[in-house]
Amino acid sequence: MSINFKELDYRPTDIGALSLRRRRDPALGIDVFEIKLGEEYLMSSLFTASEIALAKLGLARLSPAASEGTLDVVVGGLGLGYTARAVLDDPAVGTLLVVETLDAVIDWHHSGVLPLGSGLTADPRCRFVLGDFFALAGSPEGFDAGMPGRRYHAILVDIDHSPDFFLDPHNADFYRAEGLERVMAHLHPGGVFGLWSNEAPDAAFTARLADVFAVASSEAVTFRHPVHDTAFTQTVYLGQAASATG
Repeated sequence: MSINFKELDYRPTDIGALSLRRRRDPALGIDVFEIKLGEEYLMSSLFTASEIALAKLGLARLSPAASEGTLDVVVGGLGLGYTARAVLDDPAVGTLLVVETLDAVIDWHHSGVLPLGSGLTADPRCRFVLGDFFALAGSPEGFDAGMPGRRYHAILVDIDHSPDFFLDPHNADFYRAEGLERVMAHLHPGGVFGLWSNEAPDAAFTARLADVFAVASSEAVTFRHPVHDTAFTQTVYLGQAASATG
């Protein structure tokens, strides 16, 4: 095996074989970390602009008016940790609950094999929860077993490829109006739901968000491919619940 490539871990899961790889990109002079599920790439450290934007755009709806350490946030999907890191970089955040269905991904962060892992695990505001985000989002008890019914100021999700392209077909219900209403029930009045998508903005899904949330938008995140120098667009969808005063 080339010293420029190493498979750091490989585990079978219920939804396919999961692997973590590190490779050296000689053109950029950096190490690139990649997570694959079967033959699909779930995440690469080369492409993190939209994962970071998910946190920044979502919290921007809240943090200007929030005092330091007052926001409670849920992130669905840990991955390489870029969304979680961006959440914690906002001083208005007081607690972060990261829900991840694959124990291997949590292990990678705790063991320090991923670059952001030590910072996330050392931050007292951050806690990882092993569980099915979609099942928890659809339950009245919600995401924190120790505080059933707890509400949050922001729920930010980066799990499926898009609202129409799922890692698991069972996730489809989450993206329908009924599923969005269930996740909104876990937000405080005025709280924000954010969703990452690998595709360009979809007017139909934005309209669906608008049917559920008081305010809805789709934010295109365009960045340049660092190797091919071409533009690529992904999307952050945002839905904001009505405030207590309407």
